[in-house]
Amino acid sequence: MPIGIIVNALSVLVGGIVGTIVGDRIPAEFKEKMNMVFGACAMTMGISSIVLMKNMPAVVLSVIVGTILGMLIHLEEKIHAGCAAMQKLMNRFVTSSGSGLPEEEFRAMFLVTVVLFCASGTGIYGSIVSGMTGDHSILMAKSILDFFTALIFACTLGAAVSAVAVPQFLLFFVLFLCSGLILPLCSDIMIADFKACGGIIILATGFRMIKVKMFPVADMIPAMILAMPLSWLWTTFVLPLVS
Repeated sequence: MPIGIIVNALSVLVGGIVGTIVGDRIPAEFKEKMNMVFGACAMTMGISSIVLMKNMPAVVLSVIVGTILGMLIHLEEKIHAGCAAMQKLMNRFVTSSGSGLPEEEFRAMFLVTVVLFCASGTGIYGSIVSGMTGDHSILMAKSILDFFTALIFACTLGAAVSAVAVPQFLLFFVLFLCSGLILPLCSDIMIADFKACGGIIILATGFRMIKVKMFPVADMIPAMILAMPLSWLWTTFVLPLVS
C-alpha cells in the first residue's frame, strides 16, 4: 500500500487549496519573504544531497548530457504547456482571485513548483524505498515540508499548485511499483550519485525561486535517469583503468 505517496500527494493538494483560499488575506511582503525562505530551504536540501556524491565525473556528465537531452526534446516547453492545462482545469473547481503575475513570471514560478515537488531526489528515492521495504518515513517527512510549501506557493500562483499533486502521485506510484526491479540493481554508490544529481537540480531550483538565476531546471530532469547507469559504468569500467 503506497501510504507515503498518498499522504505526500494529499499534502500538496490540500496545501494548494488552503493557500488559494487564504491567499488574499496574507500580505504580499510575507509571501515574498516566505518564497525566499523556501528557496533557501530548497538549496539546503540540494546541498545536503550533493555532499553524498561518490563519483563526481559521472554526476557532472549526467547533468550535462541530461540537460542537453532535455533541451533537444524541448522538455521545458512541454511542461509549460502541461502547466497551463493544469491551471485551467483546477480553476474550474477552486475559485481564485488570480495570481496577479505576468504570464511569463507565472509560468516560470509554476515550473519551479512542479520540479520541486516531482523531481526531488528525496521524493523519488523515498518512493523506491517505500515500495521495496515498506518504510514510508522519508515521504512522510517530505509531506510536512510540501504542505507548507504548497500553501505559500498557492497564495501567489492560485489553484494550479494543487494540480501538481496529480503528476507527483503518478510519478511516485510508478516508481513504487517498479521499486522491486530497481533497488536490487543499485549499489550504495549508485544511490548516492543519484541523490547528488537530484541535489544539483534542487539547488538550481532554489536559485530560480529566489530569482538569482533562471536555471533550465525542467530541461535538467533527464539527468536523473542517467545518473545511476553512468555511476555504474564509471565505477565498473573507468575507475579500474585509472586506479
